[in-house]
Amino acid sequence: MSEDQNTDVPPNHLSIDPRSAFYSEEVLRRDVGIRFNGTERTNVHEYNVAEGWVRVEVPTAKDRHGNPMVVKLSGTVEPYFRGPE
Repeated sequence: MSEDQNTDVPPNHLSIDPRSAFYSEEVLRRDVGIRFNGTERTNVHEYNVAEGWVRVEVPTAKDRHGNPMVVKLSGTVEPYFRGPE
């Protein structure tokens, strides 16, 4: 995968879970921000722009493996890079 300096748009689908096929450490190092329905979200675990959803952490709940519980919300997803590369 080559670096293209003119393409400064996060991927269509990204996850912060290393077990996911959509995880990209290289992209996450660039500090991706998410605007969901016009509001800045800081608890997004995964998003998909084309399908219009985000998975966000429920702060008080854990799954049976001790991982944060996440819920899927539908709406307008706008990923962006917060700072320079």
